[in-house]
Amino acid sequence: MGTATDTKTVHLAVYDTLADWETGHATAWLARAGYTIRTVGPVAGEPVTTLAGLRIVPDLTLSDLDPEDSALLILPGAEKYDEGDELAPFTAKARTFLDAGVPVAAICGATAGLAKEGLLDDRPHTSAVSFYLAATGYKGGEHYVDTDALTAGDLITAGPTEPVAFAREIFARLGAYEGKRDAWYRLFQHSDPAAFHELNA
Repeated sequence: MGTATDTKTVHLAVYDTLADWETGHATAWLARAGYTIRTVGPVAGEPVTTLAGLRIVPDLTLSDLDPEDSALLILPGAEKYDEGDELAPFTAKARTFLDAGVPVAAICGATAGLAKEGLLDDRPHTSAVSFYLAATGYKGGEHYVDTDALTAGDLITAGPTEPVAFAREIFARLGAYEGKRDAWYRLFQHSDPAAFHELNA
């Protein structure tokens, strides 16, 4: 089995109402950096449908996912995080990852899922806005940071409008694109033409 330090597999959680735009930068560029992206769904063989209507058949089920086989678990946002506890098993798995010292990256609604799970009560974190998480009734409001994306140890959080900053934090946590992360960020966040040449030098 691999460990968080030597495996090159990143697991992307997939579920109905997944917000398509939130993880594309991270997964595409991690794949370009040599990582394998595997999708993890709730039920074996059953496709999920994203907000855009795209159907994804997961590579494996949540129950088969072991932190020892993963470098990172990515939890995209989804409307279902705001509609009840159907996705609670995914945030429970995030707890298993964090307890094992394997990083978790959550964006948008997934941060609310983590809040409900109690995983943001004692960790610095961010999200869309502070009152979005406050509505979950969690106890971590004093640890909320108003920023684009944030890494706190093994946990990365971001709001729904920050997929580029979210990817930047993921790359940094995994050590991808060393020496070129700033250029990558400037290119995709600010359309800096000079950054294109730096990134491809």
